[in-house]
Order: sequence, then structure tokens, then C-alpha cells
Amino acid sequence: MCFLLDQQGSDGSWGAPDGYGLVPALSAVEALLTELRRAQRPAADAVQYGLLVGAVTRGLAWLSGWLGEGSRNPFPDTIAAELIVPWLIGDINRQLGRLVSEPLPGLEAWSAHPPLPVPAEADEGVLEGIRSSVRAGHVLPDKLWHSLEVLGVDAAGAYNVRPVNGAVGGSPAATVAWQRTQGVPARTVDDVLSSTHYLEEVQRRGPGPVPGISPITSFERAWTISALATGRMDTPIPRELVDSLRQGLSDTGAPAAPGLPPDSDDTAGVLYALAKAGDQPSLDCLWGYEADSYFRCFMGERTPSTSTNAHILETLAVLNTADRTRRQNAAEKIAAWLRKNQEPDGKWWDKWHASPYYATACCALALDRSATLGINAVDEVDGAVRWVLDTQRADGSWGRWEGTDEETSYALHVLLATHTSGDKTALARAAARGCAFLLRQSGPGIDDRDAHLPPLWHDKDLYAPVAVIRAARLAALHLAATDPDVMAALPEDVPAPAWAAGT
Repeated sequence: MCFLLDQQGSDGSWGAPDGYGLVPALSAVEALLTELRRAQRPAADAVQYGLLVGAVTRGLAWLSGWLGEGSRNPFPDTIAAELIVPWLIGDINRQLGRLVSEPLPGLEAWSAHPPLPVPAEADEGVLEGIRSSVRAGHVLPDKLWHSLEVLGVDAAGAYNVRPVNGAVGGSPAATVAWQRTQGVPARTVDDVLSSTHYLEEVQRRGPGPVPGISPITSFERAWTISALATGRMDTPIPRELVDSLRQGLSDTGAPAAPGLPPDSDDTAGVLYALAKAGDQPSLDCLWGYEADSYFRCFMGERTPSTSTNAHILETLAVLNTADRTRRQNAAEKIAAWLRKNQEPDGKWWDKWHASPYYATACCALALDRSATLGINAVDEVDGAVRWVLDTQRADGSWGRWEGTDEETSYALHVLLATHTSGDKTALARAAARGCAFLLRQSGPGIDDRDAHLPPLWHDKDLYAPVAVIRAARLAALHLAATDPDVMAALPEDVPAPAWAAGT
């Protein structure tokens, strides 16, 4: 509770701007309302109770305004938002309805308040359809295991759901929902013990917050290798790491971690990482995700992903283990789709990340590397470079809401790891200012304890995969430090990294 109270904004919200606060605010208010019921007892701490009432009141006021009639506020494109939002709103409305017969001191005014409305993007009928299907004894698709908590008491009917290495769908929330269900025939003592150990471990990592997704084994390893390759770093890849990535591949590809369903994004990332490690794995596991004009991330997705298609294009550019014609046709299809989805100012957006700098780096790098397949994307890459140059902040950083280490690193990848026909002098100066920002933040190494790493990656909420961000930053610094023009333009008050070109 202390974490939730500390994280509430002055306007009553939680989370990031532009719609990203909806799920965190609903989650926090639902949790605080539940805690108020527990706290209402003679021995309760009056000060703590008052703090909870104040936080709930401000949170409900913010939610009422955000969701109010005529509201055109953005709906988050985070994982399962279309299910999580109506589930949480339903729980909050039920708790508010109880105030009539079971009042809570300090919340009397909310007993007559209209129920919170459900946004059109979160059709309650979809959630009820899934619940009805589970109640009827149908198998719950493994894609939905990650969000098992939205089923509430109906989670007990999801008889096929089970923990893998203690985690249900790689989610602490889903694991708790699985543990709370009763009467599941397939449940074993070992599964219960392993899930308890998993929950204890994820809670032990920090003073309050629990990750939305854990672990992210294959994703974290593949993206780290990819980032170091982008930085042109000749880094030996441990054989154990390569073996773990290879073992995670199946006929349908690779998941982000054991217990999650395979998807084309992680599949492409693993294949690319293996290629960079000297392997030549088969591309056969990718073809099942191919659609008419692009590649799906997984079946039944709401929106396609630019970064996923960029990662597949990169993989097609480095692997020649497929029929040449099929590989070429797929690459040209993706390149055309990425061109179509580039914004007029040169950037891209993506459903896996809140920042356009991530999507733009993915797409620009992939299109640049597709030249090895005979694909001409010079105009698109130049457009991305121009947008990056035009959006640099006064302190040398880049970022959607504020300058960050992560987004500055992606911007430097675009400027220094692509072939562009733009003004090289302007590019070197901008890159030097970006490099200086990173060095002023936390120095030339990989220790990010003092770096600014706000959560920007999409799961059920925003999160920050620290090792991936750390690798992206290290790659950006290496690109800058091995470019003499960038080092020559580095501000005098910023010492060049010891491994800079010419030192």
C-alpha cells in the first residue's frame, strides 16, 4: 500500500501520460478499496485509514473525469487492455455498490455516484464471452494465460492452465489468480509449491512493486545480443547463452520465456541472435505467422507491430536458410508495409513500446540492412534520420515525454548505425550531444544505477527491461566512441570514453 500511496500523482492518477495511466489507476483504486475494507476495524491506524480514503477519493475523481461521458481520451494499446479495463471497472463498481449497505467512513459521497463507464474499446461482451467459454469447460487459449486474473472466480474453470517453472503465463497476477482457485483436478502439490516460491521471489526483488511480467528469458537474451550487434561490438557470446536460445525454439517459434506462447517477434529475435552467434537456424518456424501484407506477431492480435516486422526483415537479411524466392518475397512485402506505416515526419509507432524512438530505430535499421536483399529504402531511412535530428532536446537527449537514456540510445542507433545521405557534420554534432548526455547521466560503463530508466515497454502496464536498455545504451556509446567525427565534436567538458577512436 505504501508503494501505491507514494506513486499517486498530484491529479489523483497513477502511471504515464497519454492513456497509459488508465490501467495503473484502475488497479490502484481497486486495490486501495479492498485494503480499506480490511482497515476498517477498531484497532486500525486512523492516519493510515485517512491516507487510504484520500487516495481513493482522488483516484476515483480522476477516473470519473477520464472515463466520463463524451471523453475522447486515448485507450492504451497495452497487453489485454480490452479485458483488464472492463474487469477492473466491474470490480470497482461492485465495491462502490456495497457502500450503500456496507458504508466506509469518508466515502459516503461515492455511494450515490454513477458507476464508472466502460470505454467502447473495452467491450464487456468479449470478457464475458471468455468467461462463459471457460465455464462451459472449453480450453483457455495459452495466449490468455498471461491475463488469467481477468476471469475472477471463473479462473477455477480454466482446467488446462498450469504454472511453468512456478509462473502462470509469466505473470505474478495470473499466478495469484491460479493459486486462489479451488477444485482444479490437475493441480499438484509441486505446482502449488513452485508457484508460491515464484511469487515470493518476485516480491523479494523490490520494496513494494511487483513486475507485470517475469521472467523474460529469451526476449532479454536475444535483444541484448541484437543491441550489441547494432553497436558493432565484437563481443564473444557465451555458448551456454546460445544453447539456451536454441533450446527455446520449436516448430512454432520461440516465446519470450517458458510458459508463454511463441510469437513471431521473439522468434525473429532468437533467430537473429543465433545468426550473430554463427549459427544458421531454419526460418521454417516463421512462415506460420505470415499474412497477406505483413507478418502477425501472433494469431488473433488486435493490431500488427512495426517492430516485429522490422525484426523479421532483419532476420531475413542475415539468414539464407530458406527458399530464395520465398525469402525475397517476404522481405519485399515487409519493406512495403513498413513504408506504408511510416509517419509523414519520418517516425514509426509500435504496439510494444510507448516511444516512437524505439520503433523508428527498429524500422530504420531493418530497412537499411535490407539493402543486402536488393531493397532500396534510402528515402525512408533518410526520413527517419531527419526526424531524429529535428526532435533532439536542448540538453542533447531524445524522448517522448522527457529525455531518457533509453530513447537517446535509440536515436543514436538511427544516426550512427544506418547509411544516410544527410549532412554528416550536422549528424556528428547531434550524435556528440547525445553521447554527452549519456556520459553525463551515468558514465561510459554499463552500470545504470544513476541512469534515468522510466518504464516504456508494453506489457499489461509499462515496464523497463533493464538489461536490454543497458545493452542499447552501451551499443550507442560504442557507435559514438568509434566514430572520429563524433568524438571530435564531443563537448570539452565531457571526457571521451577510454575506448574512443584514436585514444
